[in-house]
Amino acid sequence: MALGILLWLLDLSLSSPEGFKRAVVIMDCFFVKCILWGIMTILAFHTIGGIRHMLMDFGYLDKTLAVGRQSTWIIFGITFVFSIFFGVLVW
Repeated sequence: MALGILLWLLDLSLSSPEGFKRAVVIMDCFFVKCILWGIMTILAFHTIGGIRHMLMDFGYLDKTLAVGRQSTWIIFGITFVFSIFFGVLVW
């Protein structure tokens, strides 16, 4: 659903000059900006977590509880940095 919203906004903005103006008006709303920021943060977390799981599947990370907890906190930290970046980008 989140990707659908982003694709809908992209389609609207690329449809015509009037569609672009309409997309700009939609994006000026604070509530829409919060939703977009949340979507981007969730997608970043999902992507980084997927990379972590791929590294574990390829054997680069041990599958122990200690390594799992440590890598989870690293993912939270990276996601926090991306979240701040996306907040600056959206606003």
